[in-house]
Amino acid sequence: METTQQEPSPSNTHTPNSTNTDPQNNNNNNHIDDEEDEDEEEEYDEDDDDEPNHQIPHSAESKLREQRFKVQAFSRRLTTELVPIRVHDVIINGNTKTKDWIIEAELNGIEKATTMQELMQASQIAISRLQGLEIFDSCNVKLEAGPRELPGTANVIVDVVETDSKLSGGFGVYMKPSVNTWTSEGTLKYKNIFGYGDIWDASLAYGGSQATEVSLGVYAPRLRGFLTPLVARMFMLSQDWQEFSSYKEQLLGMSLDLISTKHQDLVYTLGWRSLTDPLQMASKSVRRQLGHGLLSSLKYTLKFDRRDSPIRPTKGYAFVSTTHFGGLTPDHRSSRFLRQEFDARLAVPFGFYNTALNLGISAGAVFPWGQGFRTKPSPLPERFYLGGDFSPVCTLGGPTTLWGFKTRGVGPTELRRQRRDESNDDSGDLSTRDFIGGDLAVTAFADLSFDLPIRWLREQGIHAHVFAGTGNAAKLTQGEYMHFSPRKFLDSFRLSVGCGIVIPTRLFRLEVNHLHILRKDEHDRGKTGFKFSFSAPM
Repeated sequence: METTQQEPSPSNTHTPNSTNTDPQNNNNNNHIDDEEDEDEEEEYDEDDDDEPNHQIPHSAESKLREQRFKVQAFSRRLTTELVPIRVHDVIINGNTKTKDWIIEAELNGIEKATTMQELMQASQIAISRLQGLEIFDSCNVKLEAGPRELPGTANVIVDVVETDSKLSGGFGVYMKPSVNTWTSEGTLKYKNIFGYGDIWDASLAYGGSQATEVSLGVYAPRLRGFLTPLVARMFMLSQDWQEFSSYKEQLLGMSLDLISTKHQDLVYTLGWRSLTDPLQMASKSVRRQLGHGLLSSLKYTLKFDRRDSPIRPTKGYAFVSTTHFGGLTPDHRSSRFLRQEFDARLAVPFGFYNTALNLGISAGAVFPWGQGFRTKPSPLPERFYLGGDFSPVCTLGGPTTLWGFKTRGVGPTELRRQRRDESNDDSGDLSTRDFIGGDLAVTAFADLSFDLPIRWLREQGIHAHVFAGTGNAAKLTQGEYMHFSPRKFLDSFRLSVGCGIVIPTRLFRLEVNHLHILRKDEHDRGKTGFKFSFSAPM
């Protein structure tokens, strides 16, 4: 735009030698100048009209429409292409007591993201991990643009709210492999005492066979540079097996989780074990192992569970392998053994009435090791005892249970010590024999579940099932392996069938079954008829 002031020019400057002799030309020039002035004034007016438009704020509706359009365009871009991005900084807000590096350890994957899709996925995983610490009431992750001089970068803002209630409690029903029975457990927790995300807990568990366990534990989330959290526990376990095997067991010790991931666990246990016979009626095999012993062992568990439910699986598969190695100290009182278990499950859906066929097979073996292992017995508490009042559908972990047989109701037995006032003949009374467990055990089952034709029962998850189970246990140590025959082992498999109603709950699985035992040994503890069973996932 030209300025309104103009410098003189030779064309319009009067000199003595130049005169304007054409009036018509003068009028034309004046007319042209007027038109130029009018055009300039119109341009000034248009500029004046445009400037206020830039200063008028957009309405809320137009802003919302513009933001919606941007979000939709960005969403389409995310679905059609990878959006490159780099994390410039991670900022943590709201942690007044929790250390920054505790939270940073759970945000490890965020800084490695190279695309927006990877960053969003890593943020969701980070939120899940932070909530899993149980020390925050809420966790939020938001993204902001990075510095202007660094295009294509973003800042990750993590906002956490620490929980005000440090003390919490809980109650549940579980299947404990350590006690080989169901237990009801109450737990009291105190969270984040020292700001390391630490959770201290005290628990009391009571279950079948008068199993009582008191324990104190601490949990600290994984630290920077470590893949797993720190889990340590001190415990005192007491079990009464006098009704089945004529001894009581007490174990006082501690355990430390060396590896704890979704699919793998490695636990070291150090404890002092005591086996006693208060009634002094134990069989010869039990009496030989009474007294004190040291337990120093490593237990490795590999687990994959792709089933849709542990209470009522309708599709998927599961596999568990457990290796237990004892005798890691040079003390002669240390229990030296190698115990291996396998368990495989498969759930096949049929597509009508929510019908599904569950198949399972499990096997385990235990052997002593060390000098003279061929003539030594395996440790009594580490042997396999079959039977119990729980369903094999829920007990994923090894050969433990058979439908229709009582706890420790299947396997090798031995005559108890007889009192002077009792008859010395073996009349077949089960109370005169001890179940001493097997060094080899195999179990298998098939369970067909389906919905009932009543809508209310289907809505509550109550369903029916028909099933069959089989299994056996045998002794192999102390030279018994020389007399072992696979054919005789298979021919002596116990077999039971039945049907019933299953009532699933949040805590356990209740079954009301009618059982029929087709094959059993003369010393087994099993009975045909109606039976209730309570089961909880291991």
